[in-house]
Amino acid sequence: MFGLFKLAIRNVFRHRGRTLMTLASIVFGVAALILAGGFIEDTIVETGESMIRSNTGHLQVARNGYWQYGARNPEKYLMENPQALRRELAAIPGVDDVMLRISFSGLLGNGRTDWSIVGEGVEPAREKRLASYITVIAGRHLAESDSFGMMIGQGVAKALKLKPGDPVTLLVSTAGGATNLLEFQVTGVFQTFSNDYDARAVRIPLIAAQELLATQGAQTAVVLLKNTGDTDRIARLVHDKLSGHGYEMKTWVELNTFYVQTVTLYRQQFGFLVVIILAMLLMSVSNTVNMGIFERASEFGTMRALGDRSSHVFSLVVIESLWLGFLGATMGVVVGVALAKAISIAGIPMPPPPNADQGYIAHVLIVPKVIALAFIVGVAAAVLASLRPARAISRKPIAEALREGV
Repeated sequence: MFGLFKLAIRNVFRHRGRTLMTLASIVFGVAALILAGGFIEDTIVETGESMIRSNTGHLQVARNGYWQYGARNPEKYLMENPQALRRELAAIPGVDDVMLRISFSGLLGNGRTDWSIVGEGVEPAREKRLASYITVIAGRHLAESDSFGMMIGQGVAKALKLKPGDPVTLLVSTAGGATNLLEFQVTGVFQTFSNDYDARAVRIPLIAAQELLATQGAQTAVVLLKNTGDTDRIARLVHDKLSGHGYEMKTWVELNTFYVQTVTLYRQQFGFLVVIILAMLLMSVSNTVNMGIFERASEFGTMRALGDRSSHVFSLVVIESLWLGFLGATMGVVVGVALAKAISIAGIPMPPPPNADQGYIAHVLIVPKVIALAFIVGVAAAVLASLRPARAISRKPIAEALREGV
């Protein structure tokens, strides 16, 4: 067997023209898979981070039933001691920060007309750390000193023709069923990944929201992690810690169904791309392999005439293709990784995704599982392309194979 491998290597480098043609096809296919997979992975990561860092955080904790029934009766799902919950969550290793929120809906007025909004009372300093994917297009973020400041979504600003510094009134229903009205000043206009969210969203300080709603509680505790990859592990720790205490938890994936749909779409597209590139490699490599094998028909005929079995010839052809696939896939990985790094340094300006106005700079991530898949596809294409011609030449009558050299 060692002699067979040695002979196969010599044959690969002996026929340099055909070898280069085959290697070029494999290198192109493997590099293309690495670039496509890295680009898709970057899109998935950016989509997830934009959702985490603009609104949901990595985890959210609320009282049991809040996400199912809280939209109709939010006052029934206020936490009795949110500060104690914050301390308990913040003590978990891997948690970066915990912020409290209270949600409400109401009417925002500019003195001439009203606009239906969905609002959040937030802790300004903590939220500023979280909201790195929120773009302030006018004014500034909320500050701790803004007792009655308000940030509004871009769509709200357009609907009511508001700008930073303008006074507004906010009318809501309190937890007891009464109505309350407070005056705020717009401090900034923000834009997120979602036009629908920006069209209705406003943010005010948590203290002002509690005064507006006549309560001292909060509805959700938003957990920011140090590393997004730790979400599942820390989610299990939070679930175990809070089990039986009347709380429920959701991860950022569970809170964003759009993300799940996006990932499913991109994964299916990449899977289809893998099949197409494999088919293209099979056709391209099989063409050069066929040419090389049948040009060497007399050589294989001589081997069999000297006593080599047909299985030996078959194995030799397949091993030659295996070596070609290995060399091509290795070179393709090197080329693909180098191109991915070069493209990532330059960046790819991308248009706004659906339901958004803001573009972004895309990169090509180096993903080990994508590299491994591309390498396997390159090797598999070379081996599969050789099976049929190897079988044909190994079964060709010796006399007929020898006549090919005449």
